[in-house]
Amino acid sequence: MLTVIGAGFPRTGTSSMKAALQRLALGPCHHMFDVMTNPGLTQKWAALATGDTADWEHLFEGFRSAVDWPASHFWRELAATYPAAKVILTVRDPHAWYASMQTLIANGPARQLSENMPPEAADLYRSMVTMSPLLDRMVREALDSDRPFREGLPDEKAAIAAFERHTATVKESLPPERLLVFDVREGWEPLCRFLGVDVPAGEPFPHLNDGKSMREALERVLSGGGIVSPFAPKD
Repeated sequence: MLTVIGAGFPRTGTSSMKAALQRLALGPCHHMFDVMTNPGLTQKWAALATGDTADWEHLFEGFRSAVDWPASHFWRELAATYPAAKVILTVRDPHAWYASMQTLIANGPARQLSENMPPEAADLYRSMVTMSPLLDRMVREALDSDRPFREGLPDEKAAIAAFERHTATVKESLPPERLLVFDVREGWEPLCRFLGVDVPAGEPFPHLNDGKSMREALERVLSGGGIVSPFAPKD
């Protein structure tokens, strides 16, 4: 059963949120990374591309929280399904968000990959292809654009307007005691206060998945180095 629901767009600190929630014992936390590296989850999500009704309990089996697309696109449905769950809307500067999303797409779905790629890279590519119809649906609904996800976002003005509409809609739809509007640069204190848990003593808030680390991770997979989870505990 989900106890925390992320409502923020991708590239709004969602990887940092996943790591933070898991550190606070509110995981496992569902994230696009889990979908892309788990063929079973990929198939479950891909079935929603045509607007089919979701079995949320089945989809989130084994998870206690969820952030990032595809889960956060369905924040309204999840908030209704799990009325006791708290909702976190991650936000950031819209112009920085737009640039980060364009970088993500250019280095992932839009990238032309060799047919002779290593097995792990081939699996990741197949997951991208399988998820494409659902990603296109989310772009249509969230950004009001018919442009395929792999071709990038609509122009910056239109995309930022959609980002700001989304932020306003989430704020207007949920009572303040159930919603935290959160910039990960704020750190542990507002997050832990909202969730009613202690701040981890002496630990910095996790900051993950910047553009550089994303590119490095993809290069590692393409060179045969395998997929290394950025959420794995550090030695």
